[in-house]
Amino acid sequence: MIISMKNMAGENVGEVELKPAIFEAPVNMSLMHQALTRQLANARQGNAKTKNRSEVNGSTRKMWKQKGTGHARQGSRKAPHWRGGGNVFGPRPRNYDQKMPLKMRHAALRSALSVKAADNHIVVLDTLELDAPKTKTMNSVLTNLQARPATLVLLPAHNENVERSIRNIEGVMYLRAQYVNVRDLLGHETILMPRGALEVIESLLG
Repeated sequence: MIISMKNMAGENVGEVELKPAIFEAPVNMSLMHQALTRQLANARQGNAKTKNRSEVNGSTRKMWKQKGTGHARQGSRKAPHWRGGGNVFGPRPRNYDQKMPLKMRHAALRSALSVKAADNHIVVLDTLELDAPKTKTMNSVLTNLQARPATLVLLPAHNENVERSIRNIEGVMYLRAQYVNVRDLLGHETILMPRGALEVIESLLG
């Protein structure tokens, strides 16, 4: 697949080939769904917890004698039906991690990138460099490239000026290309990447 390569002013400065093995791969919806579900599950902390009757504060003394009071029999203030008592069947700490083979994860990424390429939602730049952190300048670049409203900017490496310029722009997120993932690819409409980031993706998935 051949697409136009643009500069920061939005002008065509050449062409770039997107590798068919990555950007024209068969789209496997179920595989993308599995990868997305795994990523969301692995992001869960799993530390929700309530106290049962053995963990709440309170006396274990029998509240009144068993018979002769007219009250229902009771054994402890820590029983679940009392205010301040323990919780029954509440959440406990657990691990939500899901496993997925590396080859399947890479195949899911190829599917997601192929979907974006088929919809013409991938924009490749010759370079993306700023002299200083400037949100206004970055906004102008995105406007020139018509990269709105939700844009994911993939960077080949750490770039302090570009990253700080993007942070305050609503709907725009930056990510280093080596950490590209299904959730962020599918969660943004436009994928914007300089040529260096494209090379990182090709080395990762090629």
